[in-house]
Amino acid sequence: MSRIELTGNATLKAALKSRAPQLAIATALLAGYVFAMLAGWTGTPVGSANFSIVFVWIAWWALLILVAVPVLGRGWCAVCPIPLPGEWIQRGAILAPPDKKPKWPNLRWPNALRNIWLQSAAFLVLALFSSVLLTTPGVTGIVLAAMLFGAIGLSMVFERRAFCRYLCPVGGFIGLYSQAAPVELRIKDKRQCVTCEGKPCYRGSQNGYGCPWDVFPGGLTKNTYCGLCMECIRTCPHDNIAVNARACGADLVQPSGRLDEAFKAFVMLGSAMIYAAVLLGPWGALKNAAYRVGTPEWLVYVLVFLAILLIALPGLFALSLLPVRSSRKFKADFAAFARVLIPLGLMFWIAFSLSFVLTNATYIAASLSDPLGFGWNLFGTAKMAWQPMLTSLVAPAQTLALTGGLIWAARTAQKIGRRIRRSPLAVAVFCLAATLAMLWLLV
Repeated sequence: MSRIELTGNATLKAALKSRAPQLAIATALLAGYVFAMLAGWTGTPVGSANFSIVFVWIAWWALLILVAVPVLGRGWCAVCPIPLPGEWIQRGAILAPPDKKPKWPNLRWPNALRNIWLQSAAFLVLALFSSVLLTTPGVTGIVLAAMLFGAIGLSMVFERRAFCRYLCPVGGFIGLYSQAAPVELRIKDKRQCVTCEGKPCYRGSQNGYGCPWDVFPGGLTKNTYCGLCMECIRTCPHDNIAVNARACGADLVQPSGRLDEAFKAFVMLGSAMIYAAVLLGPWGALKNAAYRVGTPEWLVYVLVFLAILLIALPGLFALSLLPVRSSRKFKADFAAFARVLIPLGLMFWIAFSLSFVLTNATYIAASLSDPLGFGWNLFGTAKMAWQPMLTSLVAPAQTLALTGGLIWAARTAQKIGRRIRRSPLAVAVFCLAATLAMLWLLV
């Protein structure tokens, strides 16, 4: 599939160049975010009846993993409310660029931390406490507040969106899986970028801010680190930046030697499998261990969780790449082939989320009528009885998603193997074994 320039449409391009629609959506989401945070602290302690639990971990999660990431990639980041207050403070403006830079330290993020290891660590921390996070509104409120005020604090010290780029646990997996999406932001003509003076797309101008994600659009080759903020479209003096529709997964065969990205793929793949076992499986002892935070059983659960994600899965994957010709070649092949786990992991999360979301979706209507659990009935749906939705379609849909992910991963492995001149067969067998395990857990 050849690329289709979506910004060739004048109406869409005008909407993207204007900050007003983006600001309106993000501000509305910020109001909902703050309400969810407050609901977690002041509403009912019953998770299934509290707005914070229902709308963050059911409604928002369904929108994100089933729609936004597979279709729009980093689209959520374009309207995410978390960096908004921090950016207003950092920039000294809300809508238009200010005449003068505000007096903040505006420090450069440390070179040693310019990777996604911290994002993976932040995700793991949330994952290890997920049983409490998904059921206790007060804990959800604390996490939401920590992310919001963390982003504000970093914006007052470091330049650009340091929290989003290097720390946000949500941004980490969105960036990973956005490479599979059929939407991208890219330059039209590289020669134009070479001769452009001042690079306003990166440094900013009177028309807009420098790239908040610290990315030079002229060197952009994959979606991972572009937050689709659209500032570069507003500042480029040559109309050389476009939003395109493209084939799904166009980034997946791009060269990558980064182990932080490779291990992120293992973290996300393994987390989907463990979530399926804990939240949807029939093993009571496993559920108790995950829910009893701080007990010896929970500590064993933590050790097993981390061992699977950081040792067992990468170790088995590494075995598929033997024999080793040289350590440098092995590292390059490991990072390259780890990209096959992106489509596989995305489909694992979709399959898991189908069951989790459809099982709990009726809580959304009830929570809308009584968001704090105070006995309100604003829309007449507060007394709606819990009932799983589309139960007859869940298993076939999950099987289709997992099968499609396996085929997609195998095709990606074949393309990568051809590029690095190595057989993809053992990697495809690893993907098959992981898929069969996920099928067993879900179906």
